[in-house]
Amino acid sequence: MLKYIYLILLLGNIMQADFTSLSASAVQQEINEGTVLIDIRRKDEWDYYGIIEGSHKLTFFDETGEYDFNKWMEEFIKIVKNKDQKFILICAHANRTKTVGHFLAAELSYKNVYELHGGINYGWLDKGLKTVK
Repeated sequence: MLKYIYLILLLGNIMQADFTSLSASAVQQEINEGTVLIDIRRKDEWDYYGIIEGSHKLTFFDETGEYDFNKWMEEFIKIVKNKDQKFILICAHANRTKTVGHFLAAELSYKNVYELHGGINYGWLDKGLKTVK
């Protein structure tokens, strides 16, 4: 619970960070250019809906809303090698990506943070685009 309060308090400052939502077609273009995709949903969500092909699976919040930021960052920096590298965060509805993305941009100074607008459910699957399991 304390972790949620901390994140909520940060949102006032974070909302001013450089963070961009991309449409499905823009994400498709970024995929063609080799941009890294990081799917922060849970395993049960990947299993049920699939992932965008080539996405890195890196759960942020567990099923109870808890997270281990240090552990997550250890894996994240293996994928995103520097703060200038472009990457796109993906979750179910683009709620979790907003929290994580804004934090990475505002608090950790990542420069090229993007998310899939509407998440996998309302920004990809509902457009008839495919996922893999």
